[in-house]
Amino acid sequence: MSLTKNPNVLKWVEEMTALTKPDKVVWIDGSKEQIDALKAEAISTGEMLELNQEKLPGCLYHRTLPNDVARVEDRTFICCKNKEDAGPTNNWMDPDEMKAMLTPMYDGAMKGRTMYVIPYSMGPIGSPLAKVGVEVTDSIYVVLNMNIMTRMGKQAFENLGDESNDFVRGLHSKADVDPEKRYIVQFPEDNAIWSINSAYGGNVLLGKKCFALRIASYQGKNEGWMAEHMLILGVKKPDGEVKYITAAFPSACGKTNLAMLIPPEGYKKDGYEVFTVGDDIAWMKQGEDGRLYAINPENGFFGVAPGTNKKSNFNALASTMKDTIFTNVAINNDDNTVWWEGLDKNPPENATEWKGEKVNGKEFTADGNKLAHPNSRFTAPAKNCPCISPEFDNPAGVPISAIIFGGRRASTTPLVYQSFDWTHGTYMGSAVSSETTAAATGAVGVLRHDPMAMKPFIGYNVGDYWAHWLEMGEKLGDKAPKIFNVNWFKQDENGNFIWPGFGDNMRVLDWIIKRCEGTIDADETAIGYLPKKTDINVEGIEDEVTPEVMDKLLAVDKDLWTKEIAEMRRYYKEDIADKGGNVPEALIKELDKLEERLAK
Repeated sequence: MSLTKNPNVLKWVEEMTALTKPDKVVWIDGSKEQIDALKAEAISTGEMLELNQEKLPGCLYHRTLPNDVARVEDRTFICCKNKEDAGPTNNWMDPDEMKAMLTPMYDGAMKGRTMYVIPYSMGPIGSPLAKVGVEVTDSIYVVLNMNIMTRMGKQAFENLGDESNDFVRGLHSKADVDPEKRYIVQFPEDNAIWSINSAYGGNVLLGKKCFALRIASYQGKNEGWMAEHMLILGVKKPDGEVKYITAAFPSACGKTNLAMLIPPEGYKKDGYEVFTVGDDIAWMKQGEDGRLYAINPENGFFGVAPGTNKKSNFNALASTMKDTIFTNVAINNDDNTVWWEGLDKNPPENATEWKGEKVNGKEFTADGNKLAHPNSRFTAPAKNCPCISPEFDNPAGVPISAIIFGGRRASTTPLVYQSFDWTHGTYMGSAVSSETTAAATGAVGVLRHDPMAMKPFIGYNVGDYWAHWLEMGEKLGDKAPKIFNVNWFKQDENGNFIWPGFGDNMRVLDWIIKRCEGTIDADETAIGYLPKKTDINVEGIEDEVTPEVMDKLLAVDKDLWTKEIAEMRRYYKEDIADKGGNVPEALIKELDKLEERLAK
């Protein structure tokens, strides 16, 4: 039985059923009874394992095939009619050619299986910023994850109504999980996503990166809003006022940590609190008062497990303690709980590692292998997070005062600086880059450009995306959020980090908020506004962050910045313009101005 009268939805589901030929079709209404029945079925077939229900109530375990453990960027495509609309950062194929290649793969792919029809809302039900998707899939794992990650079920159709055609059509089949035939394809002009031969979250939870960023960024360009790879947090000050901030960081730069930050003792005593609105994605639209408002389109966290522990991210770990799905972590066989590298220093002796082999933990980890896959995941409901914002479900979203960009840079970039204006801030976003760490394959310390931390997720030409940022700035005018750049990763001559990071990043947020309020002055430098060195509160960390260390943290080295400018000119030309990206003239001018200021 279908859950909607909408003819556009019904017609599309009929077409997908005719193509994939499932044995039966089940519409997902989102009810507890239906979800519980699907959980029981997944446990009975062995697709998922039930964990210790006393210690981890409602939690399940899943493992994917070893050939299917991460997003596959080389198999991810943007298929629009004109190649130049996809731009230099995306793989492109003509939509008709792609459909001609994939359609035979989907033909009969669900024979002997059930097709689940999942209606879901990205964003709070009833929010003017929310959007509706419908995903058809042959995977219970997808249904159960989408139940955590989105507002799933009958309620999603409330936003769509009986006539609208504005929904994202998601077609997924795990098919044979064949990596040679694995494709994750966005058709932005058709509002469609096709995913085949994967069962890994990032490739199959089509609400996640596929819709929330690739499709939504394209929709945002056409409809005058923004879909960004950004966390959203609220800082509550002692006087009770809350300031909201979004921030974009490439991977391995502490994004989830900042989203769930716990203020240092001194700030806690003074009455500061931090609230999480979102840890990964922000949809932002101008409100009636002219300001920029953000919602988190998601309803859960799809987090990387390794490295998550009580010290590194207490709130993220607390979020996983009930109703969570763990993927590709290790199982502690003694009590049927989960373990991963970095959770604590005691790997279980009697363990099942992520591929399903029973091992003696101590020997296994000593051997250089990992009990949990490095990209193993938890899917946890946002409402589990101890610091979830009271505004999490506010359909209007939250007003944004500041936007932060950051990357992992050992030397060039100071701890924090502010852009002169929105256009300069857009330039700063386009210049986001990180030096590679040991975690990434290849050489360490190589600069990887990741504009706005969106490189794999922009659903159209990156140059047009920058132009859209500039248009949004014009639209917002003097109501636009202030833009900042941070770098928690500055190092001394011995390669040691000189800023403590983690909760102490609150000290930088404090300065940022004061700048937004106009209650604190700054030094105008060639690269932007820098804090006066006594204006970053170091109370309680004076031994670590001495005045000499603060000088290093805020230093602007002319030679390093001259190199940075040369690299950005190369990047704009060779990586973008020469490959079909139209770099806005305004950004080239920002680079010229930066060079002039530096020369003075």
